[in-house]
Amino acid sequence: MPIGAGDLDRKIVIQRSTEVPNEFNEPVLTWLDFVSRRALRRDVSDGEKFAAGQVGSSLAARFVIRSDTQTRTVTPVDRLMHEGHVWSIHGVKEADEGRFRFIEITAVKDSD
Repeated sequence: MPIGAGDLDRKIVIQRSTEVPNEFNEPVLTWLDFVSRRALRRDVSDGEKFAAGQVGSSLAARFVIRSDTQTRTVTPVDRLMHEGHVWSIHGVKEADEGRFRFIEITAVKDSD
C-alpha cells in the first residue's frame, strides 16, 4: 500500500553531534538539530525484537520519511528525537515504497 502525505503524521527531528568550544576553548560534544521531518511510525513487533536478540525494557520502531539530499545522509551516528524522547538510530535504508522516495530509519528508545 503506497504511503500518502496523510500517513506522515508524526514529527521527528534528526540531531547530529558536533564539537563546540566551552568557556576554556576546549571542544565539547553537543547535539544540534540537523533536519525536522514528518514521518510514519511503525512499532516493531515483539516477535521481531525477539528474533533480533533485543532484551530489556525498550521500544523499537521504524520511521519512514521522505527521501531528499539531507535525509539520505542520516546514519546511525545521528540520533532521532520524537515525542520528547531520544531514540538511538540502529539502521537506515531505502524504504520498500519506491526508489529514492522514502527512507526507513530503525530506532530504539529506552522505555520509561
